[in-house]
Amino acid sequence: MRARAGGDRPGPVTLVVGEEEFLIDRTVRELLAAAGNEDVHDLDGAALAAGELAALTSPSLFGDGSVVVIRSAQNVLKEPATELIRYLKHPADDVTLIMTHAGGAKGKDLLAAAKAAGAAVHDCPKVTRYAERLDFIRAEFRRGGKRADDDAARALLDAVGSDLRELAAACDQLAADVEGATVGEAGITRYYRGRAEATGFSVADRTMEGHLVQAIEQLRWALATGVAPVLISSALASGLRLLGRVGTAPRGLSSNALAAEVGAPPWKIDRVKQQLRGWHPAGISVALQAVAEADAQVKGEAISAGYALERAIRRIVAARQAGAQARV
Repeated sequence: MRARAGGDRPGPVTLVVGEEEFLIDRTVRELLAAAGNEDVHDLDGAALAAGELAALTSPSLFGDGSVVVIRSAQNVLKEPATELIRYLKHPADDVTLIMTHAGGAKGKDLLAAAKAAGAAVHDCPKVTRYAERLDFIRAEFRRGGKRADDDAARALLDAVGSDLRELAAACDQLAADVEGATVGEAGITRYYRGRAEATGFSVADRTMEGHLVQAIEQLRWALATGVAPVLISSALASGLRLLGRVGTAPRGLSSNALAAEVGAPPWKIDRVKQQLRGWHPAGISVALQAVAEADAQVKGEAISAGYALERAIRRIVAARQAGAQARV
C-alpha cells in the first residue's frame, strides 16, 4: 500500500508520490527525522519562484547541509520547473531534496526527471476501498508491534470510521493499551464501548453477512451497555435498504459511481457488494418486512425490545439462507 521512510538517511533526491494526504505528510515527517538537519526549507510547489531553487540549494555557510521540501511539485510553474529539472541531473551532495507529487499528468516531466535521476520513490496512493482500509489497519497495528485479524480490523473501522488519521491514532493507542501480541475484536469492542451508532451498524453488518451467533452476541452486548434499541433497528433497516439499492443498481458501475448513485461512501459500497453474494432479492424483501415489524415493536408495541430485535435478526439471517438455497 505504501513505502515507509524508515530510519536510513534519505539520498540526494526523494520522491513521495500519491494523493493520500495523511500518508504523504507522515512519510515527509519520517524523511525529515531521518535527515536530521536543522536547516529545512519547506514550501509549496506553486510558491517556488524563478531563481529561488539556486538559493535554497546553495552551500551553507556552516557546511551542515540542508533539506529542501517541495510539496505538490506538480504545481511548480514553467520556469522554476525547468530549473528544477536541470538541478535533478546534478543534485548537490550536501542537500536533501524531498518532493511530493500527485502522480497525475500535470507536471509529469518533473516526475519523470526525478525518477530518471534515481530518486527514491515512496508511493502514497489514495485509500478508498473497504479492503484497502482493512489492509491499512492491519499495517498500522504491525507498526505498533501488534497483530490484528480481519474481525478486529472490521470492528475498528465500524467504530472509528474511514478517516486515516483517526484510524492511525486509534491503532497506535490500542497497540499501546491492549496487552498481548494480538488485538482482537473483543478488545476493540470494549475499548469503544459507548459509541452507540457504530455498535448498531456492527450488529447490522454481522446480520447482513449471515453470522447469526456473532450478530446475537453483538446485539446483547449493545443492549447491555445502554445502546437504544431504536438505533439498532434503524441500522438493520439501513443495511437492508443499502443491500437492495446496490443489488438493483446497473451492472458495471464502479464503487465510486455507485456511491454517488446511492449516497454512501465507496468503502461502504465495497462492503455491501461482499454482503450481497449471499442474498437473493426475495430474501431481502422478507428481511425488510421482518425489520419493519421489529422497528414498530421497539417503539412501543412489544414488551421486550431485545426479544423483538433478536427475533428480527434470526428472521433476517434465515431469509438470507433461504435465498442462498434458492440459487442452488
